[in-house]
Amino acid sequence: MRSIWVSGIIMLVFAKSICCSDENFESSDSPLQVGLTLIQTAEATGAVCLDGTLPGYHLHRGFGSGTNSWLVQLEGGGWCNDINSCVYRKKSRRGSSTYMEKVLQFTGILSNKPEENPDFYNWNRVKLRYCDGASFSGEGSNEAASLQFRGQRIWVAAMEDLMFNGMKDATQALLSGCSAGGLASILHCDEFHNLFQGNTKVKCLADAGMFLDAVDVAGGRTLRNFYNGVVTLQGVSKNLQEYCTSRMDATSCFFPENLVANIKTPLFLLNAAYDVWQIHESLAPGTADPKGYWKSCKSNHANCNASQIQFLQDFRNEMINSIEGFTLSQQNGWFINSCFAHCQTERQDTWFGTDSPAIANEGIAQSVGDWYFERKTVQEIDCPYPCDKTCHNLVFS
Repeated sequence: MRSIWVSGIIMLVFAKSICCSDENFESSDSPLQVGLTLIQTAEATGAVCLDGTLPGYHLHRGFGSGTNSWLVQLEGGGWCNDINSCVYRKKSRRGSSTYMEKVLQFTGILSNKPEENPDFYNWNRVKLRYCDGASFSGEGSNEAASLQFRGQRIWVAAMEDLMFNGMKDATQALLSGCSAGGLASILHCDEFHNLFQGNTKVKCLADAGMFLDAVDVAGGRTLRNFYNGVVTLQGVSKNLQEYCTSRMDATSCFFPENLVANIKTPLFLLNAAYDVWQIHESLAPGTADPKGYWKSCKSNHANCNASQIQFLQDFRNEMINSIEGFTLSQQNGWFINSCFAHCQTERQDTWFGTDSPAIANEGIAQSVGDWYFERKTVQEIDCPYPCDKTCHNLVFS
């Protein structure tokens, strides 16, 4: 079993885009470097980041057999749920293109090397940057704080720009995302499908996007309270699915467990059963654990005592139960591994490598490819911890 040490937890009018850096830099030994493209037409429709700057994406063109295939990866990076957190966020790459990296490495599912990304390496691969703080779903503003909540408009502007730049001719398309981007992939999956003609194969992938409406260690609902702030502040409710909001409150309809069974487009759920972001920020945040009873366990699962492990096993069971309706559709796929991880498509070591995480001897990249191309059915739920010895578990210093 492999552990990876990290220091903390992360929490359109049709017109041609202008790229901030029109070069892609690559060598045979280093990851592909892809420049940032700002969506110049976005301002006209008010499709702007929290601070009013233009949104953007990184695009590496497909080649060969992948020329007319498109993969759109939605960036993750948490949310902001009140004025103070959004003001803080707008001064970072999560809320302003001013602070975004002008060049990003494309690894994992975005890699252009067949030995690293065998099924999608030669597709048109896009990473849409995340600068709204509501999983590309907000609609509103706060003039006093100079905040723009335009996530839904950014989504529309980006899709229109990509369609203009060749995606309209796609024969194959995959919408994916990690973390808050994984949630966005779920929220926008059917919208993505509706962009294309009926002869285009369109599917969606959500990596670490199954955020649960779970009870925390103090008996409260930390993530529900947080999401309620996001939905209320950023005007998300008007962009949520009517099939959900007609029977539930808007905050409930921001939780994937209330959405995935009703998505019409084929969807693949990739998630760690012991999602470390949710353990840190939803199940055992400092507000629910003021005496730090969970601190050591959160840092390293090997330090958890029997009662803590049981609490985490209950969380795993809740995750499995939350997708029961989703699993009734044979067009869907899932890969729920019993790892202490978060986001497994963008990192090369977890996406595709000699010792990548696997269930029944099949790794993540192979499983996603098998499902997308319908080479076989992929509907895998791992045995409970500690049975899986292939995990790349996250350990925090």
